[in-house]
Amino acid sequence: MELLNFIFQLGVVFAIYGFLWGIFELGLSLLFAGRKRQVVEIYVLKTIKYLFLVDVTFLFVLDPNTGDLSLYQAIMAGSVLLVYFLGKLQNSQQRIMVFQMLSNTSSGPGVVPFDIRWEIGTIVIALSAFTLMFFMPELASNNISNWFHESIVKIEDTPVIGFIFKVIGFFFLMSLLIKMFNAFIFLLSGQAFKRPKGKNPVQHDSDREDFDDYEEIN
Repeated sequence: MELLNFIFQLGVVFAIYGFLWGIFELGLSLLFAGRKRQVVEIYVLKTIKYLFLVDVTFLFVLDPNTGDLSLYQAIMAGSVLLVYFLGKLQNSQQRIMVFQMLSNTSSGPGVVPFDIRWEIGTIVIALSAFTLMFFMPELASNNISNWFHESIVKIEDTPVIGFIFKVIGFFFLMSLLIKMFNAFIFLLSGQAFKRPKGKNPVQHDSDREDFDDYEEIN
């Protein structure tokens, strides 16, 4: 029961973080409207997104009063992050495969490249940062991550909005339990390390994950 409650709390954190990051990405989209983003730019931004998610998750594992680290919760948080990232990777691959079946277009406006090496590299960097925080917890505390942490706490404590995100957290719990099963099957099958067929797998901007965490849970 304690484990389920912990995963539920992380679901609320992930949902609110995804909402806040979605606002940031929306601002970038409006700022650079009409400009096609490069592959490196896309994955650098995604890496930053994952790093701050890892950072904020670690802050929620720390005891707010003593600053002590619960090893059990830290291991569980790392496991949840792993399953969450693998679920994202699997969803991206599935969308690419569906897109390739429906269209032979490999370039043009409104198209975002997909590269399995970058995807795996982004996950490895994020999880490595989480592991490093085990030994250097002070790395988790910085102005940006502290702002995310405080904002998430305030939003969660807001009566109406907080309740909405708690409902989302419940569905996150349900979906994560399913993903935990699917992710291990995904790893055992070796599909995580295969590239989608085709020379330049892509996906449309409309299929990108703006507000992705919020929309996926819904």
